[in-house]
Amino acid sequence: MHTVMLTALTTLAAGGLISPALHKKWLGPSFAVCGSVLAAICALWAIVSGNYWDTSFSWQVPLGSFHIGMDSLSVVFVILISGIGALAAIYGRGYLAHTGDETKVAFSWCWYNLLLASMLLVVIARDGFLFLIAWEAMSVSSFFLVMFEHEKPGVVKAGWIYLATTHAGTAFLLVMFILMGRGSGMDFADMQISGSLSSLIIIFAMIGFGTKAGFVPLHIWLPEAHPAAPSHVSALMSGVMIKLGIYGLLRIILLINAPEAWWGWALVIVGALSGVLGVLFALAQHDLKRLLAYHSVENIGIIAMGIGIGILGMSSGNPVMAALGFCGGMLHVVNHGVFKSLLFMGAGSVIMATDTREIDRMGGLMKRMPISGAAFLVGAAAICAIPPLNGFVSEFLIYSSAINGLSSGQHLWSALLLISSLALIGGLAAACFTKAFGVVF
Repeated sequence: MHTVMLTALTTLAAGGLISPALHKKWLGPSFAVCGSVLAAICALWAIVSGNYWDTSFSWQVPLGSFHIGMDSLSVVFVILISGIGALAAIYGRGYLAHTGDETKVAFSWCWYNLLLASMLLVVIARDGFLFLIAWEAMSVSSFFLVMFEHEKPGVVKAGWIYLATTHAGTAFLLVMFILMGRGSGMDFADMQISGSLSSLIIIFAMIGFGTKAGFVPLHIWLPEAHPAAPSHVSALMSGVMIKLGIYGLLRIILLINAPEAWWGWALVIVGALSGVLGVLFALAQHDLKRLLAYHSVENIGIIAMGIGIGILGMSSGNPVMAALGFCGGMLHVVNHGVFKSLLFMGAGSVIMATDTREIDRMGGLMKRMPISGAAFLVGAAAICAIPPLNGFVSEFLIYSSAINGLSSGQHLWSALLLISSLALIGGLAAACFTKAFGVVF
């Protein structure tokens, strides 16, 4: 099935290049949907058949090879990228219809398609050099999407903050891959990581990938860039792109045979800090999209706590605790991608109707926009982890992992920190979205 994935990448790249050449508003989203569908077919076929693949092509580039593959971790992210990418493209077609500058719109779809292609390449790359090329392409294409409305106040500043921050994170990843490939090459299959070097690699990974994910205090770009971008791009960046920081961290952990307990502790602490501060900052916002951006920091914190408690379970030989933690974290990756994209698209509809992002200037929109209001309410309930919606299920699994740790007498303090943090985050998130939905709609 690697030919299908290569066809998907080619389709997206072709769509990116053709859109500005022909200046047709429908071309960009059409190629984005077609490429996303092909990528989704490839991933779904791997799940149904159980036939994961790995292939390499000769590539005369120093330090690297065109080595790609799909395993169970890649499949989750390919489905997330292609699913949200296609839906956001359909939404974006209507969202950008009011823009009179066809050249500007055409170039926007160019960068959108290239962003989708680069994200897919990140999750199927099996070589460090290829991974970094795709990672850099993802950063540059998303930068130009953030700068789409550069004539508006604050957008240029937000774009440059994003570009500077993401390149600082990439510098840490470059050093990390150099350390990993020392003596064995940049191919993931050949990397031998053990001993004290593994801890240093994890530190660089947490900083480099944490910058993209939006861990506190590395999140400074996120509340600036997400509100500045068009709403369908905000949905893709918040719902999908920041999760590739989580993917990269998990990929590196999988390359190291024996995770250490302090890795889990670090992720639980960083996750708790990100979750609590993210929702507190969100409560203070009056800009609807900025409020949603800070909730991305909060939910990345929840994901980090799930992965952290899973690592603690692995290090202590508790398979139930590990499985619940990792499953809860990974399910929240998918769940957040779905409900956060829904919320950003709902916010985009509101902003188009009112011509403002200020919550205090809105009100009573449920009568004028009942469908958007109902959709936003569902997304708000899901992000607050209200049962039986998807946000509740993933957070319940993370709670269960911590409770299992408590009942087994293992990692008492980390479990208590996680449970208390999740409870506080849930209450504050409910208060925040009660305010947001009540005032707007």
